[in-house]
Amino acid sequence: MELYDKIQECVSYIQSKVTTQPKIGIILGSGLSNLAKEIEVSHTLSYNDLPHFSQSTVKGHGGSLVFGKINGKEVVCMSGRFHYYEGHSIEAVTFPVRVMKFLGVSHLLVSNASGGMKVGMEVGDLMIITDHINLQPEHPLRGKNDERLGPRFPGMLDTYDKEMIQIGLNIAKRIDARCHTGVYVGVQGPTFETPSEYQYFARIGGDAVGMSTVPEVIVARHGGMKVFAISVVSDIGYPFETMDEKISHDIVLAKASAAEPVMTAIIKDLIKEVNV
Repeated sequence: MELYDKIQECVSYIQSKVTTQPKIGIILGSGLSNLAKEIEVSHTLSYNDLPHFSQSTVKGHGGSLVFGKINGKEVVCMSGRFHYYEGHSIEAVTFPVRVMKFLGVSHLLVSNASGGMKVGMEVGDLMIITDHINLQPEHPLRGKNDERLGPRFPGMLDTYDKEMIQIGLNIAKRIDARCHTGVYVGVQGPTFETPSEYQYFARIGGDAVGMSTVPEVIVARHGGMKVFAISVVSDIGYPFETMDEKISHDIVLAKASAAEPVMTAIIKDLIKEVNV
């Protein structure tokens, strides 16, 4: 079965269960699942029941598609995402974004946890992503292109929506949140970075590094969606004098959870203020 047909089968199933028409899609990252509790939920669909959906195997990630309202606007939220390092194909990782697009989503909001490399960053800070460097081993648009999904050669100069970035920064300033802007380096994982890798990523222009987000963002832009992405800095890997001596997934979850209320406030107000 072609990818387009898989998408349509999944969309048809969802539309048989859900009556809302969300314009805003949300992907929740590690330790950031509580945003789903802010939704006035109308429907919750388990990934188990969705045709061609995969299952998340990572601690800190849920496994459902949640429909409802935040600040009066219809949203669909992925409570738990898929990662390439889990063994999923890149098509499976990005499939939910394709489904969101055909459900009518025009704006995608993505969150993640990352390792910081920017001077002045501290653990628990937020970083609104203004650009990315894709170092993942497989490109999500590799292979025959289906024009029904997007163009063969999509432009990536304006990958992250400037209007939403500015709204996000204004909100962060208003609530006195420690929030940076910067470039996110997307890598495969699942190992955390070595000191030399952190140094390399910083030298090529990265401000934070993580194991997700980039594939989903590329597919969203392929489909013409506007994108906003925000990262919790869960550890510092560079400069060396500020490097955390220890890092583990449990630490990442803990640091992300501690910063979650501030991120949740920014995303909620962004949804309220963005024009969709």
